[in-house]
Formats: sequence, structure tokens, C-alpha cells
Amino acid sequence: MHETAYQITTLTPQQPTPSPGLLPTEIPPGVQMVTLPGGARTLAYTAQQAPPAPPVPVAQPIPTWAKTTALLTPTIGGGIAAAGIGLSYAAPGLIAMTDALWAAVALIAAAAIGVPMLLRIGRTTASKGSTHITQNITASGMFGKANGTINHR
Repeated sequence: MHETAYQITTLTPQQPTPSPGLLPTEIPPGVQMVTLPGGARTLAYTAQQAPPAPPVPVAQPIPTWAKTTALLTPTIGGGIAAAGIGLSYAAPGLIAMTDALWAAVALIAAAAIGVPMLLRIGRTTASKGSTHITQNITASGMFGKANGTINHR
């Protein structure tokens, strides 16, 4: 039913291999002399070798510091949010405390200025009847005994 148009012949390994009728310069690119599994040598087209595939990247483990940072980020953000909410609730009390502190600072400043002025005023009113003390000292000679009198007026 099926007839072969060409007769296929093979050489046995004992027979010498005929050299191809082409010079090496006449062989087209991609054609090479190959040895078939039966031991026969012939010219054949060879498959072009594909360039080596790029290396597949290996999954690297996640560094510990990155894991720690990723786990702490929501905690820190939640803490900041809680602090902001707490400050918003505490704001009226904080304002009242700052007002009280400014009042205390003003009281201290007034006392630092006012107390010395009150003491000066008190001294000048009491000094109207001041006591005068006079002292007379006499001595005779270089190593003599000194004598003196004190007078209160």
C-alpha cells in the first residue's frame, strides 16, 4: 500500500566511512558531521543551542529586623493615636493648669519685687528717731593703752 520512493542504505561499522563530497568551507551553517546510534557518520542539521536560561532567583529569607519593624509599626502607630486622643481629652485640664502656673509665676515675681519695697518703706518710717553714737578714743604713746567714751543721743 505504501511504497518507498528511495532506498535507505546504512554502512556497517566495519566499512570505512566515506568522506562527504563537500569541503569544510562549503558546509552551510548549522550542518555538522554526526555519528548516528548505529555507528554511521553523516552530515545533519543540528539544533541551535539556546542560550543558558538566567538563574532563577532564590527566595531570600526576610531579615529579622524587617520582621520586627513590621510587627512594631502598628503598635507604635496605635500608641501615637492613643496619646493624641488622651491629649484631646486632657486639653481643658492642661489649659487650666497652665493658667494656674502662670498665676503662680506672677505671684512669685510680685513677691520678689514687693517684699523688698515693703521692707524699705518700713525702715524709713522707723528711722525718724534714730540714735546717734559718738565715740572718742585717746591713746598715749605707741604701745599705750587706749581709753574711749561712747555717747548716745
